[in-house]
Amino acid sequence: MDDKKTLGQALQTPVKRRSVLKAGAAGVAGSMLLPGAVRVAMAADDKKPLGSWPDGSKGDTIFLGMPVDLTGPYSAQGTEQKNGYQLAADQLNEGSELIRKISPLTKKGVLGKTLKLGFADSETKPNTAVQAATRFIHDNKALMIAGSTSSSVAIALEKVCNREHTPYFTAISGSNETTGVDCQRYGFRLCYFGYMACKAIAPVAAKEFGKDRKAAYLTPDYTYGHTTTASMKEFSEKEGWKTVTNQVHPLGAKDYSSYLINIANTDANVLVVVAYGADAANAIKQAKQFGLLDKMKVVVPYMSAFLEKEIGPELMQGVLVGHGFWWTLEDKYPVAKDFVTAYKKKYNAMPRDSALYAYLATALWADAVERAKSFYPPDVVKALEAGEVRDTPVGKATFRGEDHQGIVNFPIMRGKKPSEMKNPDDYFEIVQVVDGKSVLPPIGLLGCKMGGYI
Repeated sequence: MDDKKTLGQALQTPVKRRSVLKAGAAGVAGSMLLPGAVRVAMAADDKKPLGSWPDGSKGDTIFLGMPVDLTGPYSAQGTEQKNGYQLAADQLNEGSELIRKISPLTKKGVLGKTLKLGFADSETKPNTAVQAATRFIHDNKALMIAGSTSSSVAIALEKVCNREHTPYFTAISGSNETTGVDCQRYGFRLCYFGYMACKAIAPVAAKEFGKDRKAAYLTPDYTYGHTTTASMKEFSEKEGWKTVTNQVHPLGAKDYSSYLINIANTDANVLVVVAYGADAANAIKQAKQFGLLDKMKVVVPYMSAFLEKEIGPELMQGVLVGHGFWWTLEDKYPVAKDFVTAYKKKYNAMPRDSALYAYLATALWADAVERAKSFYPPDVVKALEAGEVRDTPVGKATFRGEDHQGIVNFPIMRGKKPSEMKNPDDYFEIVQVVDGKSVLPPIGLLGCKMGGYI
């Protein structure tokens, strides 16, 4: 028997410190292997309960908790996230060959255990989301928490999950701070975010609309809005644009008339809508009513899922947007075709980025657990930090170990004219698929400083 095989058997065999020492004292044959065996045994015994481990991994079923926006301004995105999580769990539990393209070690379930999901309405409120996550961890022994649309919610969740030593995955979070100054050892963000979106879309917008543009901003008053506007100003001004006004509005605003009047009183010829979800839809509809869209181009650097349906093709035509996923990527990536086909079959709808990131985070968490061969939280985190690259519906993807930011591709798109649409879902032409790595901020630029594992 060679040394490699012997060590592999030692790692897979439960060895008690007492039995190893007893065997050593008795002079068991093969004692040359005892020092390594002792280290393995001590490492296993030194793993004290942490987070929901080991209680959450006992038995045949494991629990994952998802606080998502089922009501409030981001409810459409939250509902789609719920669908994405459920699709991934179903495929993992079935041992589907589709999920194995992302998590190749998967057989049936995760480490042979069936996934059970719990959902709670976060109401787009950090406190509500934190309370739900805490219940999932303490009462249900959740081994993973996921879900967000508001970055305020995402940052609050990653902080509480870090304290609870429970891996947490954002779904949507556009703020630079999430994997910047607020990064956490147990927090992971797969999706692109404000800095990446703006660095990608600014040169495209300058090429499409010209370099001598004057921009007016509509900015929601929370962390995502302020950081995304700051990034868009930075990168658009490098292209020759000038910022003439920034109108800051509360999250969930219904009436944008005062902000739009202020914009109308400037000489701006580009409207940059940083607002997200229902806020973006309301803002663009009212901008049309004020006549602004007749003389201004529109850029949405970080577009929310379903914005195109909420405002319709007449208003969406010609609008330049950044988005995490579009279903026509199935023509470019085989895994995208698998995902779109499975999602459409289950939900009779085309998936947007909210569904993609939920689905993909679940699959990549499962992949990390399988590679770690353990649900022990630090082992799972280290497996995610290892930089393993997987095929996904947006091409190759992984996490950057230094800040847990996803390295993921995403499309820049232009709204089609209604006459160009080939079917009711054919809203966009993809202008460019952005190489996610090319628009990442340099490590440390946004202030990330990771804490410890325990």
